[in-house]
Amino acid sequence: MIDFELNEEHLMVQRMIRDFAAKEVAPYIREWDRAQHFERSVLDKMGELGILGLCVPEKYGGAGMDYISLGLACEELEYVDSFLRVILSVHLGLNSLTLLAWGTEEQRQKYLVPQAKGEKIAAFGLTEPNAGSDAVAIQATAVRDGDEYVLNGEKTWISLADVADNFLVFAWTDREKQRRRDHSGISAFIVERAFPGVETRSLHGKLGIRAGNTGIISLSDVRVPASNRVGEEGEGFKIAMFSLDQGRYTVAAGATGLIKACLDASVRYAQERKTFGRPIAEHQLVKEMIAQMVSDYEASRLLWLRAGWMKNKGLRNTRETALAKWFATVASERAASDALQIHGAYGYSDEYPVERFYRNCKGAVIYEGSREIQKLMQADYALGFRQDKPVRCPLPAWPFED
Repeated sequence: MIDFELNEEHLMVQRMIRDFAAKEVAPYIREWDRAQHFERSVLDKMGELGILGLCVPEKYGGAGMDYISLGLACEELEYVDSFLRVILSVHLGLNSLTLLAWGTEEQRQKYLVPQAKGEKIAAFGLTEPNAGSDAVAIQATAVRDGDEYVLNGEKTWISLADVADNFLVFAWTDREKQRRRDHSGISAFIVERAFPGVETRSLHGKLGIRAGNTGIISLSDVRVPASNRVGEEGEGFKIAMFSLDQGRYTVAAGATGLIKACLDASVRYAQERKTFGRPIAEHQLVKEMIAQMVSDYEASRLLWLRAGWMKNKGLRNTRETALAKWFATVASERAASDALQIHGAYGYSDEYPVERFYRNCKGAVIYEGSREIQKLMQADYALGFRQDKPVRCPLPAWPFED
């Protein structure tokens, strides 16, 4: 039976994250967003509070909390700004949880432990200039040379590209399978920034998430120890899809927080602003927009909570997580648009946060599986074209074993 009541540990995490975001980010976010400035000290503070290893077992340097706690953290972080949630999505969801599920014990000790403690920052390298939703279209290659692989290629739209110490990179190890578009020729690797041939540069001029760091990773004859391959050769695509399950979960929960931010801002403004001699909160069409935000928030929250419950049980949750991501991100786009409409001309300036919410929300309906990809997935499940085997998820169930 699913229990949606938050326990004391959940409430503690919620209060801690809410207090951190309110004190350390909220007073400065407008200036950071204007300047397209990524504030590195935020990462350090998140590490000190244990946020970067929130649901990593204690034996690997994490806080040992459950996956519901991760969702709550993402809600609270994106309530203030999307760049905060992106940090957790990439560092913990896409990278660290993948190492927890697929890494060797040696890899966990060398990479996962310092990442969970916040001593090292991690990123995820799948997207390329000509490969987004079509992951099999990547061009990066990894050629075996003795006890090493030589990696070449370019990854783009990589969050934390300029600040990460470690990257989880996907490349073709079988060129014949690449020509046939057989995804079993893709493998995954842990690449350190310190490896010769690794270069990064920032992307500017983004519509939203301007306070976040986004960039390009260039790999030029980068020699990576064979011991840094994650999983077996040819398991890279499977690992990438697993990673996206975790990332989509954090995106869904974060989008739910953005809906709540839009709702709260709209309620405050609607009660204060007067037109035609009365508060706009009394106007029927304003009420309609606020009511839509309420229903979208509640539905989005129930969807990601169900996915989180399944993660805690160690159950496969690809369909449920994808549905939560699709619904919540589309709903957040609707909520941000309506919030701006309610604010009228003031919503069009950064005097109020809703214009930032409007710009930030758009990214989530594109990355980690676009809105269109999510629709196709859900239709394929309904039509029987796609089925997940009822197996346990490789992510460890909670509570974690010692």
